[in-house]
Amino acid sequence: MVDISAALVKELREKTGLGLMDCKKALQGSNGDIDLAIEELRKTSGLKASKKSSRSAADGLIGAISENGKVCMVEVNCETDFVARDDSFQEFVKETVNQVAANPDADLEELLRNGLEEKREKLVQKLGENIVVRRISRSIEQANSAGLYVHSNKKIGTIISLEGGNEGTAKDIAMHIAATDPLAISPADIPEETILKEKEIFKAQSEDSGKPPEIVEKMIEGKINKYLAEVSLTEQGFVKDPNKKISDLLKENNATILSFTRFEVGEGIEVEKVDFATEVMAQIEG
Repeated sequence: MVDISAALVKELREKTGLGLMDCKKALQGSNGDIDLAIEELRKTSGLKASKKSSRSAADGLIGAISENGKVCMVEVNCETDFVARDDSFQEFVKETVNQVAANPDADLEELLRNGLEEKREKLVQKLGENIVVRRISRSIEQANSAGLYVHSNKKIGTIISLEGGNEGTAKDIAMHIAATDPLAISPADIPEETILKEKEIFKAQSEDSGKPPEIVEKMIEGKINKYLAEVSLTEQGFVKDPNKKISDLLKENNATILSFTRFEVGEGIEVEKVDFATEVMAQIEG
């Protein structure tokens, strides 16, 4: 067997971004031929990445960029906060959002096909966790003003696109959205099925009130109106000035909301719970 030098292992690690032991084994298997080792690692890294892909990735970071009045945002997930704080993971998040910005017409699948997926698999191999580029978002092309807000922990990010207005107003509303998590722009945008579900809940809550049916109906209507105001962006009190609605802020700045997006890391992901002994055995077998 060819003697594998530390310098050769270091060179392969720098070229692939993969782990020391994986690089050393690949070089031993290729008798020190670095090109053959890279080919083998590409095959095995894809295999190992697929094994890890079934594991829940509910941690991670929001990456975002604002350039020339356009805003882009991504959510990249991993399994633990430890990996989310890793420099190579954070660099991958930056590279991903830069790719989104540089290719304004490409969807996530196209971006992955054009190089991101290969880099993702290498990072899985290097860090030993499932990593997922979960979703991307961009401000609307025809927007006059676009706002971006990413919370300091990079776990919540928002984009808003306005007709009219200005960048300062857009950024203020983006920050507001991060704090309040509205369901829709206005009450008219709330799905009818959502309203019906809330009515059923309020009806059940009011059944034992002892009040006449017509009074109960008015109570339910009042609760629905209050609910719609709480979850509709335009009807919410502005976080910087609760006495002013977002609709008032828009009017003052001659602006209309075209769209908004709010990402919160891991929202809606069911976390797989694995006991410690099972996890250790899985790592030994994997």
